[in-house]
Amino acid sequence: MRQFFKFAVVGASGLAVNLVVFTVLQHFDPHHAQFWHFEALYTIGFFAGGVSNYYFNRVWTFRSTGHVLREGAQFLSVSVVAWLVGAGVSYALAGVLGRGHRLWLAATLAGILVNFFLNKYWTFKHVA
Repeated sequence: MRQFFKFAVVGASGLAVNLVVFTVLQHFDPHHAQFWHFEALYTIGFFAGGVSNYYFNRVWTFRSTGHVLREGAQFLSVSVVAWLVGAGVSYALAGVLGRGHRLWLAATLAGILVNFFLNKYWTFKHVA
């Protein structure tokens, strides 16, 4: 439970990074000509948050001293799975929620449990 709480705190910080990147890129085009597609914004924000999540989960949540590149590759793989889950949710719910922040939130939340359990039991499985 304690690790899940820490994972949630780190996730909230990554969520903030994700949201800021998503929002800044969404407003990058002052004429709102929709230069950026939702999927591109979602992907860029998701992986920007993922980079900070990896670092803080490695150092604080799981206190790992494992091989940085191996863990990084595993964490990235898990992030891709979580991204696919989120992308599937966004595809399924876009007609209901629109293509803004509500859809972003639904897509992001969809991958949280998958993300935690795959990282806990695969990426950081060697950590007690």
